[in-house]
Amino acid sequence: MFLEGKHALVTGSTSGIGLAIARALHAEGAQIVLNGFGDESEIAHLCEELGATHSGADLTKVEEIEAMMAGAGGIDILVNNAGTQHVAPVEDFPVDKWDLIIALNLSSAFHTARLAVPHMKARGWGRIITTASAHSLAASPFKSAYVAAKHGIAGLTKTLALELAEHGITANCISPGYVWTPLVENQIPDTMKARGMSREEVIDKVLLAKQPTKKFVQPEDVGAMAVFLCRNEAQNVNGANWSIDGGWTAE
Repeated sequence: MFLEGKHALVTGSTSGIGLAIARALHAEGAQIVLNGFGDESEIAHLCEELGATHSGADLTKVEEIEAMMAGAGGIDILVNNAGTQHVAPVEDFPVDKWDLIIALNLSSAFHTARLAVPHMKARGWGRIITTASAHSLAASPFKSAYVAAKHGIAGLTKTLALELAEHGITANCISPGYVWTPLVENQIPDTMKARGMSREEVIDKVLLAKQPTKKFVQPEDVGAMAVFLCRNEAQNVNGANWSIDGGWTAE
């Protein structure tokens, strides 16, 4: 287990992609700090399963991010995964939803990184991995905030990579296509409303329309990529945007 002795914080890790990443890192020996909301008993079970600690910090609030990072101690592997989504035409897009999505999907990654980097520099080793999206490379209608945030993540990742390259720290993002998670499932009703489609039409003609494989990405696929990016063999993989989208962005 090559990550023994490493501490990893995975945001948005009480379900979905984040949980799959946490499990994959744990399997390689990393000590895990979970973050996210959910049923308290289920979170307690996850902490027992992974030998992890948990922070319920609201990542839209800078002071809670700062408290989480201080409580977590030195973080060697930072995985920015927390996110949310809202689907609406731009003229009807709620301003509060825009602010929420930018804060959670983009700004929180800046705040966790700025607080994690000093420890990584001191140790001469670190990994910053962010869950972006195919929407960091391509746009879709009715997702103005999400697309803007994910394009921002791609840019932030490149900047971190350049700044930190000489300190043994890499920064990369992973851009999945549609992964069958609560985030994707929960946007189906909004997409049905925005496009006037049935549930089945949204899945076939929207969610999987651009994925040539016609299959949802599995959370475990993303977890495996995160593990690879932590390996010594990936020490020169830096500032990259890794697509796991069934060929969506190959067009």
